Amino acid sequence: MSTPTPTRSPGAGPASAVPGSLAQVARSAASARMPTLAVAALLAITLAASVALQPAFFSPYSLSASFATFLPVATIAAAQTIIVLGGGIDLSIGTIVTLASAVSVVLMDGDNSRLPLALAAGLATGAACGLVNGLVVAGLRLQPIVATFATSSVFGGLALLVLPQPGGTASPALTQVFGMVLALYIPIPAVLLLALWLAWRLLRQHRFGQYLYAVGGNADAAYTSAVPVSSVRVFSYVAGGTVAALAGVALLADSGAGDPTLGTELTLGSIAALVIGGTRLKGGSGGVGGALVGAIVLSLIQSLVFFAGVPTDAREFVYGCIIIAAIALAGLLTAGGGARRPAFTRGKAGTR
Repeated sequence: MSTPTPTRSPGAGPASAVPGSLAQVARSAASARMPTLAVAALLAITLAASVALQPAFFSPYSLSASFATFLPVATIAAAQTIIVLGGGIDLSIGTIVTLASAVSVVLMDGDNSRLPLALAAGLATGAACGLVNGLVVAGLRLQPIVATFATSSVFGGLALLVLPQPGGTASPALTQVFGMVLALYIPIPAVLLLALWLAWRLLRQHRFGQYLYAVGGNADAAYTSAVPVSSVRVFSYVAGGTVAALAGVALLADSGAGDPTLGTELTLGSIAALVIGGTRLKGGSGGVGGALVGAIVLSLIQSLVFFAGVPTDAREFVYGCIIIAAIALAGLLTAGGGARRPAFTRGKAGTR
């Protein structure tokens, strides 16, 4: 009896698998690009509206003023993003900005010779606040949203003790450098914004940056791959606190004086900016670059509400509605997308 010859079913085998694999790769690539395309679309829309309402938007003076406004919001959004990528969140980040700014302005007291010490003390304050948050979250295993809500009151109270009322004078050198415009009408805040993005790109390529995505994406899998989960979480809060202190210095350089409530309203704005920029609140996906653009979009929306002539008593309502629409649009455009998480090889269990 002859043995029947097996027939290849349609669509089976390597020849048919290749087109499917290519299609899957194409879908994955398109999905990964969606957050970038979404935030780019929102930026283009807000820029077009800004130019329509402000014909002199791209004048040297207007650009300098705009980037001076963008920088503090973008910096605190970058700080929040570093923490969220690691699976955490920081509701105290606005008061960290305030406390770091208060410490800096009290120490410099309008004296240029005290500027280096004041800046170092401000950055150290931000790092110390981040360390406290990291130890509470990673060491005591408290929920980040609850723990940082509590430390927010602590840091805010310390800011009031350091600077009970608005006052103090920033160093003249700090405010002068912050207001400078370089060749080709490039303001210093724009250069600082670019430097912040470049620093993030370096951190992203470092082992810590890879660990950050791994812990935020799946802490248990990262633990079994020898990633020191607890150390990464603590370091994410320290890094976030340090960057938040830079936002406090930027606010101080822009205003020229201290304020014990300076950064209180920036916390929720930082979360909105990173969501608009394509970072997921569950962690492990997104990046600081998108958050920076998201912060610029938020600042542009706020100025649009002003220049559109919205009555003062209705501005907050209109601004809130536009922010909801922007977040919803970003969510729709990035549905199913997200940045790829770095791959890790399995090894010995790490330290939680």
